[in-house]
Amino acid sequence: MGTALFVSFVVLALLNIPIAIVLGLSSVIALLLTSDITMLVVVPQRMFTATDSFPLMAIPFFTLAGALMEGGGISSRLINLANKLVGSITGGLGIVCILTCMFFAAISGSSAATVAAIGSIMIPAMVKAGYDKSFSAAVAAAAGSIGVIIPPSIPMVTYGVVCGVSIGSLFLGGFGAGIIVGLSLMVVVYVISKKRGYRGVEEKFSIREVLKATLDAFWALLMPIIILGGIYGGIFTPTEAAAVAVAYGLIIGFFVYKELKLKDMPRVFINTAVSTAVVMFIVATATVFGWLLTRERIPDAIANAIISVSQNKYMVLLIINALLLIVGCFMETNAAILILAPIFLPMIIKLGVDPILFGVIMVVNLAVGMFTPPVGVNLYVTCGICDITLEKLSVALVPFIVAMIVALLVISYVPGISMFLPNLLMGR
Repeated sequence: MGTALFVSFVVLALLNIPIAIVLGLSSVIALLLTSDITMLVVVPQRMFTATDSFPLMAIPFFTLAGALMEGGGISSRLINLANKLVGSITGGLGIVCILTCMFFAAISGSSAATVAAIGSIMIPAMVKAGYDKSFSAAVAAAAGSIGVIIPPSIPMVTYGVVCGVSIGSLFLGGFGAGIIVGLSLMVVVYVISKKRGYRGVEEKFSIREVLKATLDAFWALLMPIIILGGIYGGIFTPTEAAAVAVAYGLIIGFFVYKELKLKDMPRVFINTAVSTAVVMFIVATATVFGWLLTRERIPDAIANAIISVSQNKYMVLLIINALLLIVGCFMETNAAILILAPIFLPMIIKLGVDPILFGVIMVVNLAVGMFTPPVGVNLYVTCGICDITLEKLSVALVPFIVAMIVALLVISYVPGISMFLPNLLMGR
């Protein structure tokens, strides 16, 4: 069955079939070829059980909240604040793009939404200021990956559900990791801008202007404080927090910034429904695929193979990171987490790695895949925004990929970066 499962998976994936269908269809093919036909009854049962989960309700709610904030006047205010803070530095607009993506990440929980909301404004602004088009697009595509690292994060919700780990602790761990990733990307922008002569904005840094921009963006900045403060204060669960985020987004968009219109709502709901359906279908079919892997004891074989190379936890982490970087280039993030997290988790716990830290490492690792070909979603969103070829964008992204890998290694081998806040605030 294991052979039939992997062969059918590879063949279907090479045919460029959507990953959710590949996972489900390869599972069905393996069952048809190697077991009794009655086993097929298990497939819909497993799919239903996988999606019948209260914590997973956070996914559609956070997706909807991000869509509401994207169309409710949040983006322009966050960009203005970032511009007042760092716009005067060399390569200022590129650094503004990254910092704004970090702000927006604390609202959206989605990489693609972050790229769409910020990139659609910042890429034209950078090009107009004389920045190379491919460089501008690369900055937005790479910075958008922070959308799944800084909480709230949909992949972290998926990891928490499948591994039975505190989602609140994962969210806290994502702050330190997100800051390290953001700073790494800023360094790349600064170095390249220095070399090419990309200047910052003419306006000098002013405390007064920063305070004014902060006040203007106050309601946007308040959202993550309310959501995350409510979770860590024990007022509501992450799922309930996602519902609160939707209500908050509606109020801010309609009554405070007044940029969200009734005519926008059908588009917002349709986009959210489509995005949610894709993720939940992946969850359902990946669960069946993972069940078959476990049934055939394939996770044990993979774990033993890795441990046979080395039992040193640092070397094992290096091997796992390398595997995840490769997987992230070819597989959707949530699918990779659902399949691989249960395989690696027992092994890394045995080696003394905290499951919260490993969850952060896994999400950061797979975030790299969001802007690497051939399936990186940020690539296609960015190409659609600025009409650039995938080849040019991929070449421009090379230094950002290198910086992200360096940040990943730092996060992997300096646990305090991700674990300081969970240990401090969650009493771990």
